This record gives sequence, structure tokens and C-alpha cells, in this order.
Amino acid sequence: MTTILSQDPTPDTLVQLLDRVATEDAAALRALYDLTSSKLFGLALRILVKREWAEEVLQDAFVNIWRYAGDYKAGLSAPMTWMAAIVRNRALDYLRRQKANGASAETEWSDALDDTLPANEADPSDQMLMSQEARQLAICMERLEANQRQAVALAYLRDQSHSEVADVLKVPLGTVKSWIRRGLEKLKTCLGGL
Repeated sequence: MTTILSQDPTPDTLVQLLDRVATEDAAALRALYDLTSSKLFGLALRILVKREWAEEVLQDAFVNIWRYAGDYKAGLSAPMTWMAAIVRNRALDYLRRQKANGASAETEWSDALDDTLPANEADPSDQMLMSQEARQLAICMERLEANQRQAVALAYLRDQSHSEVADVLKVPLGTVKSWIRRGLEKLKTCLGGL
């Protein structure tokens, strides 16, 4: 048996692995995981922001890939597109569950913004001001429509191009540009007092 360890697997390689996974070949699932998990984890992390949530979603997504590999149709979509759709759907479901269980977007955004602030370079008063600004930004982000919030977060917190955001969200580029523009306008209005 040939071991597949390429950094950027070809679609044909992934199709072959999915075919083997459909026959409950655990080694094929491991190979598929090794080849795709970093990209799929990145997608989950961009949507969820929290690393532990993204890890949980990735695990759940691979359980679904194991269960539904036989349903994959190579003629309908590329294998990475199919797997990314599973991860994206699992991540969005996870976000809905977290919100239903009381996890607030303010906490999520505050945690994400706190991770981006330099921890030991500012004096205490600067840190307090940055923390207040991060909280205000989180509150303003919460007020955005979900699609605007997600597009702005991917573009500015995860530094993705508008084209990359369109690919991740599976919407046209023009739609992403509109969401980001409207989201930034709302943020500017909301943050106007700072």
C-alpha cells in the first residue's frame, strides 16, 4: 500500500481516500485527517474564534465524514469543498448551540480581541483602556447582523482577503464586500464615541 504524505493533496488523492473511508477503512480516515485537518481546523477556528471550540467541531466533522463518505459525489464538488462544507455547517451549528446555552458574542469577541492585544508591552492604564476598547468593540460587533459580523471578523481579525472570505462563506465576492462595508459603517457609528 502506498502512503500518501503530500503537503497539498490532489483532489484525486482525496477522492480515493474518501472512497476508502466509505468502506470503513480507518487507515484511509487517518490519512485523510493528516492531509486535511490543518486547513479544516483553520476554517473552524475562523468561524468560532475559540481554539477549543474549533477542535471539538473538527472532531465532530471527521465523525460525519466517516459516516457520510459514501454520500460524496466527486462530480458535484471537489473533496475539500465537500469537507469544508461539513466543517462550516458543524461550526455554525456549534455557534447556535453556544448562543442557546448562554455563551454571549461579547465574551467571544472580547476573548478574541484580548488575544490580539500585546499583553506585556503596555502600562496598566493603557491595558485598561485597551481592554475597555476591546469590550466596546465586542459589544458593537454583537450588534452587527450575523453575516456582517462573520465577514468582518474573517477579514479583519483573521486577515483574510475579500476573495478568501467569499470562498469560506460560499457567497459571491460582491456580497462579501457589501457585508463588510455595511458592517464597518455600523461599527464606525457604534464606536463613534471612542
